[in-house]
Amino acid sequence: MPSSSRDLFSFVVLLSGGITSWAAAKRIAETHGTDRMTLLFADTGMEDEDCYRFVHEGAENIGAPLVILKEGRTPWELFRDQKMIGTSKADICSRMLKRDPLDKWRNENCDPETTKMVVGILWDESHRIDRLQELCKPWQYIAPLCDKPWISKSQCLEWAAREGLHLPRLYAMGFAHNNCGGFCIKAGRAAFANLLRWMPERYAWHEQQEQETRAWQAANGVQMGHVLYKDRNGKRERITLEQFREEIEGRGDELDGAHEWGGCACALPL
Repeated sequence: MPSSSRDLFSFVVLLSGGITSWAAAKRIAETHGTDRMTLLFADTGMEDEDCYRFVHEGAENIGAPLVILKEGRTPWELFRDQKMIGTSKADICSRMLKRDPLDKWRNENCDPETTKMVVGILWDESHRIDRLQELCKPWQYIAPLCDKPWISKSQCLEWAAREGLHLPRLYAMGFAHNNCGGFCIKAGRAAFANLLRWMPERYAWHEQQEQETRAWQAANGVQMGHVLYKDRNGKRERITLEQFREEIEGRGDELDGAHEWGGCACALPL
């Protein structure tokens, strides 16, 4: 349905490479058309090659122009520059490589009075859009997948398949998101076990990056931390990716039920 003359809003969709952001954009396109829509993708330089493929094919399917933003550093380069390894509580890569470039583009190209920022939050997490709207005033953020008819993530995947899109391969591998090539400093132990299972060479690269970063830390007397934590005797302890891999290889229980998957949502400040 084309937008009516009364609809003066422009829509900027935060296209993450994930399936729900594609579905949110598709729903806006079907309701308002694409004449006043922009798709915005922030590239960390560490995305899975199939994520780039899906972003471009998804944008072509939606029919709106795609803008790609790239700060220039990978998360590991950023960690060394900032003298710390990001964690779920200090997600500097999410902020500096995703949110800051997205917000900068928004502030330079949009008007809060006439622009609606679109995110792929599902209806079962509607509390997140409520908080986002409060945090980002005066900017207007909307989550069309929180409106009826409600659909699930699996239904979003089915929808994309019906549109003829080849689904992102990380989902077929069991990853919960399609960002940073399956890596995320907000991820839990199950997610890293999954990365080790499906992409051991990529896991090994991150393990090496952590080792090199920690070696720099030791040489310069800087406390940079670890990517992972583990619970032991009721306490949370730090653990390196190397230690975690050795633990997994020693036990052979790649997806222990006690492991947590963690979260992503790196483009949103929540």
